[in-house]
Amino acid sequence: MGLFRSPGPARYHWYMAFEVVLQDRQVEVVDGADAFVQEGPMTSFFVLGDGRRTIDSWSTRVASVRTGAILLVRRVG
Repeated sequence: MGLFRSPGPARYHWYMAFEVVLQDRQVEVVDGADAFVQEGPMTSFFVLGDGRRTIDSWSTRVASVRTGAILLVRRVG
């Protein structure tokens, strides 16, 4: 499995990232994400809008992974 990266532009912050450990013990790093949420069968990672603390219409999706493939999500940085 692996991450499905958004084709849109992304803003990256050097100190924000999540490690996603998949069922097969493969570790993927999602750089630049501030938050994540389950959306149906997918878990999506977002950069929040300026000054925002929640995922809203100003958030940018940077990556998604099939929720059933996730063993662990850990914030790093």
